[in-house]
Amino acid sequence: MNFDTFLRLIETAAVIFGIVFAIFQVRQYRKQREREAAIMLLHQFQTPEFAKAIQLVFNLSDGLSKDQMVLELGDDFPLVYALMTAWESIGILVYRGELTLDLVDDFYSGPILISWHKLKNHTFAERQEQNRETIEEWFQWLAEQMMARESTTPPVPAHIAHKDWHPPKPS
Repeated sequence: MNFDTFLRLIETAAVIFGIVFAIFQVRQYRKQREREAAIMLLHQFQTPEFAKAIQLVFNLSDGLSKDQMVLELGDDFPLVYALMTAWESIGILVYRGELTLDLVDDFYSGPILISWHKLKNHTFAERQEQNRETIEEWFQWLAEQMMARESTTPPVPAHIAHKDWHPPKPS
């Protein structure tokens, strides 16, 4: 083997190593982003106000009109409205790829679907009153994504789906 061939082999090996290293780095970056997104979901939305808003929604009667809902919630209505805008924000982040639907599903599929079921009449009335179809559009989109998932694969609670789980062995 002559010297030029040897140099080309080294150059090719360096390029291949660089590509493999770049792929590894991209995977590590994605894992880091997913971890950061999970932490963000945990910290941003796990507040007493958020928990109260979810409880208020869960306790709402089914099929309330916008006016009935506002009346039933009284001074607590702003908490529920903040919850709707939180779901709206998460929908946007999922659509843009900043959060995965799997991650949001693991954290909030039940609360999102129950919230949409209880609050959709409010959303539809608000859209009509404001003549603006984009009100809570991403909240609706997110709920529809969750419904579509559950129509093909019913939700299985973690304590059942992962009952045989064992922690990873330390490296």
